[in-house]
Amino acid sequence: MSSFDKIRTRIAPSPTGFLHLGTARTALYSWAYARHHGGEFVLRIEDTDVARSTQDSVDQIIAAMNWLGLSYDEGPVYQMQRLDRYQAVIEQLIAEGKAYRCYATPEDLDAMREAQRARGEKTLYDRRWRPEPGKVLPAPPEGVKPVVRFANPIEGDVTWHDIVKGPITINNREIDDLIIARQDGVPTYNFAVVVDDWDMRISHVFRGDEHVNNTPWQINIFRALGAPLPQFGHLPIILGDDGLKLSKRRGAVSVMDYADRGYLPEGMLNYLARLGWSHGDDELFSAEQMVAWFDGSHLSKSPAQWDPAKLDWVNAHHLKQVEEGRLAQLVVDQLAHRGVIAAASQVQNKLALFKDRCVTVGDLADWLRMYFEPVAPSAEDLATHVTPAVRPAIATFAGKLSALATWDKAAIQQALKDTLTESGLKMPQLAIPVRVLVCGRPQTPSLDAVLEHFDQKKVVELLQAR
Repeated sequence: MSSFDKIRTRIAPSPTGFLHLGTARTALYSWAYARHHGGEFVLRIEDTDVARSTQDSVDQIIAAMNWLGLSYDEGPVYQMQRLDRYQAVIEQLIAEGKAYRCYATPEDLDAMREAQRARGEKTLYDRRWRPEPGKVLPAPPEGVKPVVRFANPIEGDVTWHDIVKGPITINNREIDDLIIARQDGVPTYNFAVVVDDWDMRISHVFRGDEHVNNTPWQINIFRALGAPLPQFGHLPIILGDDGLKLSKRRGAVSVMDYADRGYLPEGMLNYLARLGWSHGDDELFSAEQMVAWFDGSHLSKSPAQWDPAKLDWVNAHHLKQVEEGRLAQLVVDQLAHRGVIAAASQVQNKLALFKDRCVTVGDLADWLRMYFEPVAPSAEDLATHVTPAVRPAIATFAGKLSALATWDKAAIQQALKDTLTESGLKMPQLAIPVRVLVCGRPQTPSLDAVLEHFDQKKVVELLQAR
């Protein structure tokens, strides 16, 4: 850490789609590491893929970061606003003989690779335009815009101690002279990320396994610039519940998709944290506890398995801990997504009755919507439960409810007991059809507690209508 005055981490998503779960986990680890050490966390938008980058993706990334509560101390920083800086560094490298312009055409490169394959060789750029002592380069061909390549060291090894994987060594002969600027002057990923991390004084880089092969290039560029090296930690992939790599093309992997479905940010953070990191046997914890524990150790080297059932279990735990005022507003928002208008004051007194049955806020909203819109029992439930044999008891119960001077759980319970005594029915024989008619479903929590939250007149009307 002698090269850095404080720990600084970053997350650098590409705005070519939503923030997916793998990037969210990386962001979480980067954020928690910085917070644990009293450092800073940076959000950088790597938008040099101009053809695929969109403002909508940027907005979704920022919305997901905000929803997760991963506050950043700097950013968002946009790479496309730093093109002058990249160009200046490229010119510096060219002047120092550490980069050069390459005029090889796509056809030239195809022919080169075909010849290498025919000889059974690895297909690497043959450095034909790389200046060397005693080497005479041809005149630049007319009409060909050059790319700029980094003059990667030809001999030696690149070695680093990975925070996750331990020591990694790759020989320079395994990598070629990387293109660091395209023909249009826009820098490539492996170059821009080095300049960014250098300028932003990033001390620790957490990122996915797929970047291991990029790291030797980046380390060599850092060294060519005389820039301090961050420490790298490459996180193993997350496998879907089908055992294949979790990807944007398969399954619900957008962070905001889970937000829309009513998962809690604290539940998602808790679950993501355990996909590759552990603190003893602790399975359930808050973001504050994770920050206190996350020192960069106990990171797994093995792929993590996405388990929807485990996520549901974790989220259900956190749902029970949410303060009621906040939970009521979350339910109101979920109801609004369903086209149901309700106030938090109308929702809050009903939460305790249902939340132990729920995994998400969306589940809770689905329970509570019966209080705010007409229910529509299925034909099957009506035929199965609201039979001619039970209709007289339903009418009797409706009459007793209509006559109640006090509308509360105790009075409703007494009316139910009196009806059962008079009709000779068992509790399920009457309670289930009443649930179907009033709530639109045959299973609910305790009937008297559920009915108490309905308007008395409405319950009587629903029972008498059948």
